[in-house]
Amino acid sequence: MHTVSVMYPRRLGKAVALAAVAGFLVISAPASWGAPGDPATAADSPTLSLTDIGSAPTLEFWGLTSSQQLTVPVLHGLTPTAVNTTVELPINMRSGLITVTQGERTIARLNLPSADQTPLVIPLAGAEVNDNWLTVTLRSYLVPLDGYCLYPESPLRLTNGSITYTGVELPPTTVAHFLPPVLRKLSIFLPQSPSANESDTAIQLAASVASHYGRQTPEISVTPLPEGQAAPPTPPQALERQIVVKEGPDNGLSLQGAAGVPWLLMSGPLGQSDESNTAVLFNDVSQLALSSKAAVEQLKPSLQQPGNSVALRELGQPAVNATSLQPRLSIGLDQTRFGRSVHDLRVHLQGSYTPTPGNVAGQIAVAVGPETIDHWPTDGHGTIDRWVDVPDRLLQRYTSLDLVLDVAANVGHCGDFYTAGPGNQLLTLNINGDSTIQSSPAAPPVPDGFQSVPQSLMPRVQVGIEPHSLIDTVRAINLVVGLQRISSVPIYTTVTSVQQAIDSSDPAILISADGWNHSNVVLPVSAGPSGPITVNAVQSDGKPAKLALDPNLRFASLQTVFDRGRSLLVATSNGAPAQLDELLRWLNADNKRWQRLKGVAVVSAPGGQDPVTVEHSPMASPAAGSQSHSDLGWLWWFGAGWIAVAIVGAGVIVWRTRRESWRRR
Repeated sequence: MHTVSVMYPRRLGKAVALAAVAGFLVISAPASWGAPGDPATAADSPTLSLTDIGSAPTLEFWGLTSSQQLTVPVLHGLTPTAVNTTVELPINMRSGLITVTQGERTIARLNLPSADQTPLVIPLAGAEVNDNWLTVTLRSYLVPLDGYCLYPESPLRLTNGSITYTGVELPPTTVAHFLPPVLRKLSIFLPQSPSANESDTAIQLAASVASHYGRQTPEISVTPLPEGQAAPPTPPQALERQIVVKEGPDNGLSLQGAAGVPWLLMSGPLGQSDESNTAVLFNDVSQLALSSKAAVEQLKPSLQQPGNSVALRELGQPAVNATSLQPRLSIGLDQTRFGRSVHDLRVHLQGSYTPTPGNVAGQIAVAVGPETIDHWPTDGHGTIDRWVDVPDRLLQRYTSLDLVLDVAANVGHCGDFYTAGPGNQLLTLNINGDSTIQSSPAAPPVPDGFQSVPQSLMPRVQVGIEPHSLIDTVRAINLVVGLQRISSVPIYTTVTSVQQAIDSSDPAILISADGWNHSNVVLPVSAGPSGPITVNAVQSDGKPAKLALDPNLRFASLQTVFDRGRSLLVATSNGAPAQLDELLRWLNADNKRWQRLKGVAVVSAPGGQDPVTVEHSPMASPAAGSQSHSDLGWLWWFGAGWIAVAIVGAGVIVWRTRRESWRRR
């Protein structure tokens, strides 16, 4: 964990506050590179995992012939030379071949090893780099054992993938080249008491980096600048960038530093009034910033939202198709791409499939998860033109609409719809990008709770924090980056005070780490420092449930509220701000935790327990009630767990006290 040592001899209270900040300044996926103490150098012939560059760590090849496209980012001064993998062979394979092509050129051709779990180095020498990216196609050709079939559950897998580069990374000399194609870490430096504009810029910068680098999930840290210092105290590590955010008269972006990799100064009025300078780093206009300093005007981020009717291609799906004995395809209904919470979804499917003769039975089925929501018979025309309604109860933040074309007797050589044989026909199923999705805005959101964010907070969310609070700025960055990493579109923020955000009619993220003192916004779970715990979410009759604990429980929570026609995400505690920081650490330690989070609140208490989630009552939310328990079981478990922790703690104290007394005797 990254820590910052800062001393404040004049004000002990300030030192305690900054000590809390120092312990909570990193947002990251689990790191897989050098320790923080490694010497600061440019990347020299590095080997980066596929996860580091934002790709899946495993490449899978299904059937006798299959292909995968691999796109590799290329840093200035480096050349990708090889893909390093471990081969996991499919069951019943006799022999196999892997080819690497780029366009019409064959880059490499390799026989697969005969032993499972054998390392394999696939050369990339001679492949062309286009605009800092190298793209090749890997294609497999497999031959099964005589008289045997390949299993659909056992594809060829290339695991533990990594890319070897040669050369030395060239330090950037212009604003255009400051951010590299691969970023391991971004360090943001702020004044110890940042202004609202400085906090606003830092939060938006962190969100933009998370959006821009996507599945690379670079570590994002925030560090207070020591008194009287305007530059980072140490040079960056390899594949790290440092940005100082500080208001001042020198408006714009400028590279600073005499040697090595420079750091970037973002200065000027900052905040929403000057968000153009943040936008230029992630806009195509940045390619024109071929100087060490750049200032931009009138480059505002686009907050356009799709209308109530939108084509698939407008949602990033120009066409979806599949060819096999039993073709299957999926259409992603991603609410973040709509930029709001939606319901009443109707999908107008337009496309085609391989026609079937009249004497052959076939059907197309549409499903969400295990539930089939529509199906119809195939015919000799092969045209798809059908409206499908998606029930609100099946909607999530991301809902997969799955289609399958099933033709009787076309089961394949092995009877598993996997390998074509004599008399079998490869079928094609196609949904074109002109297919439309109709929807209506959902207020309250569908679904509710954590599955409603971040889409219910879009297009711009207010972030309510304490004025001049560095630790609240860090907490806000943790929350916004976590939400950004489960969103397909950028999230835009505006920093205000907590009360201003509550008084507004806009969606908001509210951070009140020491306690919730805003009675006009009722939280699903609340408690004062002396208890009891009041739960407003679980009773089917709508009445609150209360639990008194002895000793009193200090806990932190992240909660969702629909208040006065807008959504709120509240981060608070009942006098345990350090526990709130621990909850945010837990969420960001694994990117999947944000994706899987359900319910209306997640509660974290001391003692090493995993946080627990709180669901809405069936009466308050029928969909939620059908998905999980709605009784008070979690509450009693939570209370019992805390009591057990308290008893164990007391036992340790008694044992230690008696031992010390014995020693004194």
